[in-house]
Amino acid sequence: MLDSYFKISERGSTLGREVRGGFVTFFTMAYIVALNPLIIGLSKDAEGKFLGGGDAPNLAAIAAMTALIAGILTILMGVVGNYPLALATGLGLNTFVAVGIASQMTWADAMGLVVLEGLIITILVLTGFRTAVFRAVPAQLKIAISVGIGLFIALIGLVDAGFVRRTGSGPVPVTLGDSGTLVGWPIVVFALGLFLMIALMVKKVKGALLIGIAVATVAAIAIESAFKIGPLFNGATGAVNPKGWNLNVPAVPSKIVDTPDFGLFGQFNLFGSFSQVSAITAILLVFTLLLSDFFDTVGTVTAIGHESGLIDKDGNVPNNDRILLVDSLAAVAGGAGSISSNTSYIESASGVGEGARTGLASVVTGLLFLLTTFFAPLVAVIPYEAATPALIIVGFLMMTQVKNIDWEDYGIAIPAFLTIILMPFTYNISVGIGAGFVSFVVIRVIQGRRKEIHPLLFLVAGLFMIYFLSSPINTWVG
Repeated sequence: MLDSYFKISERGSTLGREVRGGFVTFFTMAYIVALNPLIIGLSKDAEGKFLGGGDAPNLAAIAAMTALIAGILTILMGVVGNYPLALATGLGLNTFVAVGIASQMTWADAMGLVVLEGLIITILVLTGFRTAVFRAVPAQLKIAISVGIGLFIALIGLVDAGFVRRTGSGPVPVTLGDSGTLVGWPIVVFALGLFLMIALMVKKVKGALLIGIAVATVAAIAIESAFKIGPLFNGATGAVNPKGWNLNVPAVPSKIVDTPDFGLFGQFNLFGSFSQVSAITAILLVFTLLLSDFFDTVGTVTAIGHESGLIDKDGNVPNNDRILLVDSLAAVAGGAGSISSNTSYIESASGVGEGARTGLASVVTGLLFLLTTFFAPLVAVIPYEAATPALIIVGFLMMTQVKNIDWEDYGIAIPAFLTIILMPFTYNISVGIGAGFVSFVVIRVIQGRRKEIHPLLFLVAGLFMIYFLSSPINTWVG
């Protein structure tokens, strides 16, 4: 029954691969359950209140709701979209909601804007507009998006592991380790996991990424138990330990099961923001959310399609309409759950790298997220340094597609180049996609090849220009 519904054999996969892929995807993105509360849970709204309306942060409730919404939507993606794609609160989007939106209004009003953006993007899917834009993108530009995302997630892995760190000053924004030197046991754990995964892949061992994460986690627990390293940043004292663990400190949990708190659900005011800020400001905020959500997903779905071999010669994926519909509903669910817009996660590529090809892997990942609402202490066992090597491996696999771009045709080569480099350089998928679209339209017009530009790309390029110039526009309109 599973094979027939999810087309496991038809897509060249097995039940074991799907289950392993689901586990690997979960482990590489489970950090969001711990990270999202730190981003939106420690910020205050315009009234000086924390999320939920209290005078003190409620991180446990945010973590529980983050896991719950991620679990439900990821299962829905698996069952309805039959695609190995997991969803959770969008990084970057949650920061924008916390810093750029909630600071101007109440949390309920801010989450109302997220719900409103989700409803708009859902309408765009139901009317066929979002799918039409997806199909209007040239196939080679879709490849560039996939390659750019590969570099982007590899950089995420390197930064989260502490192998690459921000300098904070000077002409170069990042450097090797701590001021040009690799320090601390966490880097050793990262290197152990990475080289173990490489060795297992070279030997074609099934479950290479999952085995690497598990072994590195056990090593991390043993090292922390022996040397008491502690976290990179101590939130209580504000102290920074360059040799510490990034986010999760590995340890055998003293408490395994905890009762989740879902009290944040439904705390949103759909149109309340329009009484807090001007209508133009509210519209611009929704537009920024929508554009980022819209094209982050286009890039992610395309990248997963290329990596899994599910994409056709025109760069389209099976069940495209259903995939985009579930992703759109995820934005609505995230706002309704008060934990910011949910979106497709590029970390899903780690599960694809493990062999996942169907929605069954997403169902597995979703079930693990639901279990996390009760077993949150277990998620804290896995440090970044044990999970991020999988992102490096997947980044390499996605980079191999670059050979399919025609580098002799400047009309596609330059937009592809800008797409690829700007994603990691700006730490933003939408910026890379936008630069690629705008430059593609401009260069093709200069070349006198307007007929090769889909009419929708003119519209999208114009919208991206508004997106890039949103700050001066906002200043101009007051």
